Amino acid sequence: MPCLSTIASKLTTLAHLTQLHSRIIVSSLYNNNFCASLLITHSTRFHAPPSYARCIFDSVPIPNVVLYTNMCSFYLHCAAYYDAISLFVKMRRGGAVSMDAFVYLVVIKAAVEAGEGSVVVHAEVVKLGLGNDRFVRNAVMDGYAKMGKMDGARKVFDEMPERVVADWNAMISGYWKWGYEKEACELFGLMPERNVVSWTVMVTGFSKNGFKEMAMGLFDEMLRDGVMPDETTWVTVMSACSSRGDPSLAKVFVRTINESKIELNFFVRTGLVDMYAKCGNMVEAQRIYQEMPVRDLVSYNTLIAGLAAHGYAKETVDLLSEMEQEGIHPDRLTYIGILTACSHAGLLEEGRRVFRSIETPLIDHYACMVDLLGRVGELEEAVNLVESMPMEPHAGVYGSLLNASRIHKKVEIGELAAEKLFELEPHNSGNYILLSNIYATARRWDDVERIRSLMRSKGVVKSTGWSWVEYDGKLHKFIAGDRSNELSEAIYKLFVELRRKLRVAGYVTDKSCALTDIEDEEKEEMVGVHSEKLAICFALLVCEKGSVIRVVKNLRVCSDCHVSIKMISKLERREIIVRDNNRFHCFKDGICSCDDYW
Repeated sequence: MPCLSTIASKLTTLAHLTQLHSRIIVSSLYNNNFCASLLITHSTRFHAPPSYARCIFDSVPIPNVVLYTNMCSFYLHCAAYYDAISLFVKMRRGGAVSMDAFVYLVVIKAAVEAGEGSVVVHAEVVKLGLGNDRFVRNAVMDGYAKMGKMDGARKVFDEMPERVVADWNAMISGYWKWGYEKEACELFGLMPERNVVSWTVMVTGFSKNGFKEMAMGLFDEMLRDGVMPDETTWVTVMSACSSRGDPSLAKVFVRTINESKIELNFFVRTGLVDMYAKCGNMVEAQRIYQEMPVRDLVSYNTLIAGLAAHGYAKETVDLLSEMEQEGIHPDRLTYIGILTACSHAGLLEEGRRVFRSIETPLIDHYACMVDLLGRVGELEEAVNLVESMPMEPHAGVYGSLLNASRIHKKVEIGELAAEKLFELEPHNSGNYILLSNIYATARRWDDVERIRSLMRSKGVVKSTGWSWVEYDGKLHKFIAGDRSNELSEAIYKLFVELRRKLRVAGYVTDKSCALTDIEDEEKEEMVGVHSEKLAICFALLVCEKGSVIRVVKNLRVCSDCHVSIKMISKLERREIIVRDNNRFHCFKDGICSCDDYW
């Protein structure tokens, strides 16, 4: 028997396992609990079909608790949660098999994943006297937490006679999952000892719940305490860096990695590519990518998404060819990235070719194609594509159509798209604003007021536009007309001077960006103080002369600001990178990387 275990451990494929299974059958050992357990364990390893594993299980006339546990584990591994529960029920009803803690660990996890909860299993555990088993208690507590029953989880936690770090980590993780940041922080503060998982749970919790600054601060504290981050920590912190789009923070992070002398595994390298891309540094993103010893679908998709956001359409298409040459089959995200890049660059024929190459286009691929057609002015073809879709269009499809109607001033198509969007997303203020924009451009002021009245009646509140820049380790946030910054007086003084220089250089305010029927002078004032202009003025005041100015904006940059920033980059001899909610804009010497196509 031990020899059989050694042989099984050296198998590398499912085909090899079936050969071993055949030898076991020939040796008349197929109905042996040990042999069956061994085969099922390795069936899990090779992702064998459930029917194959169940056939092995059913060949044993009287399964023992180990075989039951292994079969339940197999079902859990392949997400057949109800099959695991059903087998456990059969085991209980048989009555001939004595239970142990291990089978309950598996069943509790299956019950939670199936959405059945762990309350009933918890009662069964206590009834059988297994409630004091440390592993079972942890599984029960984790089960309550995953189901959102934090009171039940806390009760199990508080009743534990002894707690190990894993118990604290599971409880804190549960609190974060359901948004109890206060309770998570309090429990973290009470921990008698912490390990790398404890810190990672907290850093991840802060990051995923929108507290990026807190995540980075805690990461710094973790390093000061001498705790070496693991793979999950690195990836989480890279995500926080990416969301801020702050290259200086990315540099600090990379320096920390280098100082730690850790080996950059596949996941960390891919995370670095994503981080650099989202921080506006595609040169470094591509360098990390080129240095990867092995590339898979995820690494390709990460670079493609980054290139698409920067408008490098040709490079993304070239990557698709490279993938196919290496035998890596594109997936949904690959095609979304390629089509997005084609849309940003207006590559209609290339986009059509890629779309036609998709064996079964999904709804997001249709949305990208509608966006591409709409941007280049082929709105009739875009509408026909929407009408011919084999599935019901979602908001992304109609959103692309509405945006294209704004670009090309097609009121009727815009009204059609907006009507659908008001049904699908009744509280998304962006859709109302876009339609209002279309009406304003057509000088249909009554319709502009009608849309505003509709928003008020539905309780829809317009999203506030903001822009921020990083300086001296802090984020400085601005909204339109903002005067809250301590340097406001100097900011507005510089703003007035810049506007004078712009006018001398031939700049004329694009008043269509002011969506109100008011005098031109008032429109100019409204457009003039958009948040990105204030953020740039602040950066010009405080940042080192000649340094790159980086601005992050939560909404799409308007056409007036786009023209203004191009001219400011030339007048002030500064490179200005703006990341809006759609893509990157790199302004330099009066030219934008988007070629005025966005």
